[in-house]
Amino acid sequence: MSEKDEEQLHASERIDGMYENWFLEYASYVILERAVPAIEDGFKPVQRRILHAMKEMDDGRFNKVANIIGQTMQYHPHGDASIGDAMIGLGQKDLLIETQGNWGDLRTGDNAAAPRYIEARLSKFALDVVFNPQTTEWQLSYDGRKREPVTFPVKFPLLLAQGVEGIAVGLSTRILPHNFCEILQASIDLLKNKKVNLLPDFPTGGMADFTDYNEGRRGGKVRVRASIEEYDKKTLVIKDIPFGTTTNSLIDSILKANDKGKIKVKKVVDNTAKDIEILVSLAAGQSPDITKDALYAFTDCEVSISPNTCIILEDKPHFIGVNELLHINTEQTVELLRKELEIKHQELLEKILFSSLEKIFIENRIYRDIEEAETWEEVLSRIDKGLNPFKKEFYREITEDDLVRLTEIKIKRISKYDSFKADELMKRLQEDLEQTKYDLEHIREFAIKYFKGLLDKYGKGRERKTLIKNFDTISANVVAATNEKLYVNRKDGFIGYGLKKDEFVTECSDIDDVIVFRADGKCVVTRISDKVFVGKDIIHVDIFRKNDERRVYNMIYMDGKTGRSMVKRFQVLAVTRDKEYDLTKGNAGSKVHYFTANPNAEAEIIKVYLSGRSRAKIKEFDFDFSSLDIKGRTAQGNILTKYPIRKIVKIAEGESTMGGLEIWYDNFVGTLNTDERGQYLGKFEGEDQLLAIYKDGSYEIKSYELTNKFDPDSIVLLEKYDARKPITAVYYDGGSKNYMVKRFNIETSSMDRKFSFITDARSSKLLLATTMKQPQVEMTYRKDGQKKHEQQIMDLDVMVDIKGWKALGNQLTQHKVKDIKLIDDNSAMPTDNSAKEGAEDGSDVSSGDEVVWEMNSKKGKTKEQLGLFNK
Repeated sequence: MSEKDEEQLHASERIDGMYENWFLEYASYVILERAVPAIEDGFKPVQRRILHAMKEMDDGRFNKVANIIGQTMQYHPHGDASIGDAMIGLGQKDLLIETQGNWGDLRTGDNAAAPRYIEARLSKFALDVVFNPQTTEWQLSYDGRKREPVTFPVKFPLLLAQGVEGIAVGLSTRILPHNFCEILQASIDLLKNKKVNLLPDFPTGGMADFTDYNEGRRGGKVRVRASIEEYDKKTLVIKDIPFGTTTNSLIDSILKANDKGKIKVKKVVDNTAKDIEILVSLAAGQSPDITKDALYAFTDCEVSISPNTCIILEDKPHFIGVNELLHINTEQTVELLRKELEIKHQELLEKILFSSLEKIFIENRIYRDIEEAETWEEVLSRIDKGLNPFKKEFYREITEDDLVRLTEIKIKRISKYDSFKADELMKRLQEDLEQTKYDLEHIREFAIKYFKGLLDKYGKGRERKTLIKNFDTISANVVAATNEKLYVNRKDGFIGYGLKKDEFVTECSDIDDVIVFRADGKCVVTRISDKVFVGKDIIHVDIFRKNDERRVYNMIYMDGKTGRSMVKRFQVLAVTRDKEYDLTKGNAGSKVHYFTANPNAEAEIIKVYLSGRSRAKIKEFDFDFSSLDIKGRTAQGNILTKYPIRKIVKIAEGESTMGGLEIWYDNFVGTLNTDERGQYLGKFEGEDQLLAIYKDGSYEIKSYELTNKFDPDSIVLLEKYDARKPITAVYYDGGSKNYMVKRFNIETSSMDRKFSFITDARSSKLLLATTMKQPQVEMTYRKDGQKKHEQQIMDLDVMVDIKGWKALGNQLTQHKVKDIKLIDDNSAMPTDNSAKEGAEDGSDVSSGDEVVWEMNSKKGKTKEQLGLFNK
């Protein structure tokens, strides 16, 4: 190798080493100094420098943000834009900075005004928990001219309250915001050795499913949904939006889904002002419930957030859970409080010491002994000598600085010295010292008191905004709008929505799967498209619904090897897309004679005509498919006949062999299901219906379609509708201020329409609703002028006759009601369910304690359900 080549090789190695070092240094800088927050105070460097600059400028008045940015640039060498953006982010979180002017809107995505137009100052909360120069560790700023905090001594889990996002080199962090009050309560619980489970709370509200939150660790997931309500039968209203979205981005996603045909809406109107209000007008014939699910499935009305709790701990990034982070922050707060108490303890000792020295110096007239001293050293010596008899009482030795301080006492103070006031001051200082010692010895109890103080002082108005719920899984195929039409060319073997000249099959969506059965006994499931070849001689084609256990196929085929005709009933529950499945024995020459698809497991009766040339004595016979068991698609079937078949004719439509559809109601997510989750509603078939009674005092007749959804928080009673069973209701009439009871039969027949059966006064409220035949209640009441409450059993079916649903009913009592309980007609004992009254004047019928509606979840139990609730 030549010298030149060797030099080039060494130069290349040096450059490689330089790049390696530079990259590591850059990565370390980005992680530690820009993207990932420190666990000690929860701040990124730019945020810490903004607050430090604001503290330096703080005089109680608002400062222009432009001035604050300029002050921060003395510490942060990255330009005004990055500082301004970080400050806007802090201000919008409404915790550490008080804002004035247009700071933008997280909900709509509107930008803040220019920094010269808006103002800010530190909040009282920030001044209370963030700053303490005595416990702050300091370092020089980037140019060495100033000093700045390494971290702030924050006495609060600030990182969890604010949340943070950051992308560094090779890692990222995403800590979701949590509720202020819940953080403080969780810290208190930790100090009491209780288990905690902290869940996020988003400033935009909405609903969230934290089932897979996994304490905010990597791999966790949070599903967040907008709050969508039914404004009327043709309009939905969105009142809260998911975290991370804006009203503009949400509306854009709805319009895009509409353009793609996933949903069908006429228009979207944004009425957002103080509160979010987005009106979604539905297209003609669209179901509000189905459209609501479609909005969750195809738009930003539901988003999935992946948390990743990464923090800087001991100058290294660590991935931990939020509960562990809370524990670290809580213990850190305890230690900071301990340091502050120790500093206070030392300061009190010094105050007591000097007050004692001052008292001795003045009352023993030591100041007169120094009048004849000729030198400074002699002055200090005479004072020291005068203090000698008392030095044993002091907690430390008397220093020269202490003697100098005594010489600085002014004559005016000596002349007006009040011994009594001095003793009172000493007494207060001593009491403070004893309390400080006690707090140090009971530091965890002191920390609990500190957190409770923060909760009382700053917790008002910071209640949870995000509703915690369990979401059902929405099948996109079920809720997708029918934006296409399925056609089939049976002979040539093509299907698709582009074959408009061929046979129309059904309405569909462009994300549906299609199942195809052919005459050769093969079936295949494929994704719908414009035109796709699936094999010639198609005998049946339809939309494929995975795991549809009600759909049963009846088939007769001839086995190509034996010539026998086989009969089978089977289901196709789950398949691999675009894979052919053989429904016969798989022998060459096999052929399907007869095929039907039955959505509710119907089993028809057929007549089989054998070939006239066959040796069979009986050339025709009937066959009932209900005699066969339902099996899987791989089953080969039973022998129908060994003779050739001439034709098969259906002679009678069959009934379902599965009986009625057994339905349950999942009162956690508000959906109907056949998976035995929640309350058993019964078997439904034909024209059966559901009865729903709501907390607002209305009822509604609904179908038993599994796509129907209910709000669990508004449902009082949900059961299979029986027109013969009267409804008994107890309600409070806000107009007359009376408790009323009524019994009525449902006279309306309109489906999916609510009818109110209580008065429309503002404070009217439903207390109790049941379909028991002979309902009894136990009423606790108090007569006028008496303090003692009395109880009475009342037969509601005896008190009031059955009338129309619009009737007011009869007055239940004239006394002040405290409690009403329904008595189970089977046990004649009061149930745990009750409607309680908090106010003694009878104007308020709720105690504020939630009364739980216990739904029957066991099949075969009594069909009567009791619904009770608080206000």
